[in-house]
Amino acid sequence: MDPDPNISDDPPSNSASSPFPDEVLERVLSFVDSHKDRGSVSLVRKDWYNAERWTRSKLFIGNCYSVSPEIVARRFPRIKSITLKGRPRFSDFNLLPQDWGANVHYWLVMFAKVYPFLEELRLKRMTVTDESLELLAKSFPDFKALSLSSCDGFSENGLKAIAIHCRNLTELDIQDSATEDVGGGWLSCFPENFASLEILNFASLNSEVNFDDLERLVSQCKSLRVLKVNESIILDQLQRLLVHASQITELGIGSFMQELTPRQHEDIEIAFRNCRKLQVLSGLWEATTPYLPVLYGACAGLTFLNLSGVPLQSGELAKLLAHCPNLRRLWVVDTVEDKGLEAVGSSCPLLEELRVFPADPYDHQHRDGVTELGFLAVSRGCRKLHYVLYFCRRMTNAAVVTIVQNCPGFTHFRLCIMTPGQPDYLTNEPMDEGFGAVAKTCTKLKRFSVSGLLTDKTFEYIGKYAKNVETLSVAFAGSSDWGMQCVLEGCPKLRKLEIRDCPFGDAAFLSGQGKYETMRSLWMSACNVTMKGCRLLAREMPRLNVEVINDEGSDDSQADKVYVYRSLAGPRRDAPPFVVTL
Repeated sequence: MDPDPNISDDPPSNSASSPFPDEVLERVLSFVDSHKDRGSVSLVRKDWYNAERWTRSKLFIGNCYSVSPEIVARRFPRIKSITLKGRPRFSDFNLLPQDWGANVHYWLVMFAKVYPFLEELRLKRMTVTDESLELLAKSFPDFKALSLSSCDGFSENGLKAIAIHCRNLTELDIQDSATEDVGGGWLSCFPENFASLEILNFASLNSEVNFDDLERLVSQCKSLRVLKVNESIILDQLQRLLVHASQITELGIGSFMQELTPRQHEDIEIAFRNCRKLQVLSGLWEATTPYLPVLYGACAGLTFLNLSGVPLQSGELAKLLAHCPNLRRLWVVDTVEDKGLEAVGSSCPLLEELRVFPADPYDHQHRDGVTELGFLAVSRGCRKLHYVLYFCRRMTNAAVVTIVQNCPGFTHFRLCIMTPGQPDYLTNEPMDEGFGAVAKTCTKLKRFSVSGLLTDKTFEYIGKYAKNVETLSVAFAGSSDWGMQCVLEGCPKLRKLEIRDCPFGDAAFLSGQGKYETMRSLWMSACNVTMKGCRLLAREMPRLNVEVINDEGSDDSQADKVYVYRSLAGPRRDAPPFVVTL
């Protein structure tokens, strides 16, 4: 279950001579960017393997435990850009205990030895300490880009080290990261004449920042194209920033909760109108209705509007969307209700992606929110829609069938009916036919999340028709082991399978023995898998890491949380005591 199964020390055995000189082959491969394509190229023959090895400059590792830093260093000597992912996605739902792992420091120690020319590091769901950030800042003199997505462990001191030592930094992107003790003093640590930043995102940091330091930095960075500030930045401060950075293409707005004088209102409106290159707008924490019109002048060129932190009402959304004729992506909260989504359908004919988040994900009895009617309205007006994440209060099979008939090009279909095990509310039937229609109709489907009352029939449909699905997420669904078996036997491109609170047991779990080595990972929690089944899989498939986490006080024979992945490095060395590796 390695993200790139071709990261290994063993080249293909084919040693026949190549029709191409080495320098020609390396020149050709330098134009191949896809890590998947490069992996395939390296399997052709030994000289192709070597050429790919020496020309690879970018590396993607979807599971930091699928391979070791030592193996990576031996395999690829010239890496300049690395993307590294750590904890499984369900860690976002607090299903993993603290200190589970995915600390980046061990990787950085190796990178500092073998990649002094490293320029970019992008981390997701990893622990990044101040010590790690200081090592990073001091080890790579040409370092340019740092992205921390859903990471934790660092404080203001780590960011200070980055600001002080990374003299060529073009990107500092801190997104959805859980941090403590991150004050705003790091902004003052950039060198006096520092001017190279192109991307600055600190929207997820909760602390106050020194606005004078921020304004100085923004005014000096003439190539800045992405600026996302946190809610400590108020509207009149944002206006001053935009005067210095009218060239930006992406803007994350701070607080909209400020009383404006008529002059301030006019100034901020002019500042937005002057941002003629703006394509992405996000933020707007707790936006107040009177000030939303100041955005209208910047909306004409928007392709992405992220309102996921704004509990707008339907009328407010409708007025805003009337000024956004080129929108391709839209994220909203379900406070817009079905009437707001009707405005989406009538105002956004070019829309390709829609995400509707719940205002309160734990209030299953609340009658507000969105239903099948809003989704239907969007599908009628937005025929190019191919990505949806939709949290709703109710749904029907007939609605889902109509939606995918209207938009058969879905590549990502993530429908979450918020009450677990809820049937079609009109017929009281399982939602099998609706999700089956998605599998049958959407032949390009790559990511699929199912919910509601589902029997094994849904999984039979998925196994039979969803031949391009790579990621499948399942919760509170299924009737028996047969459902999971259908998926494992029928989905040839499956790479990630995430299952929670389902009746699947050892028979289903063990049926994937022929599949797991081609996948990145399997996650199962609150299912019927036993320790005996886990031990059997580990014995039969020694190249897999089978990790079990049992909740305190649980039955010792059960496996509460199971994480399975292929690893070229063997069992991980930093597993905490509560993780049992079989």
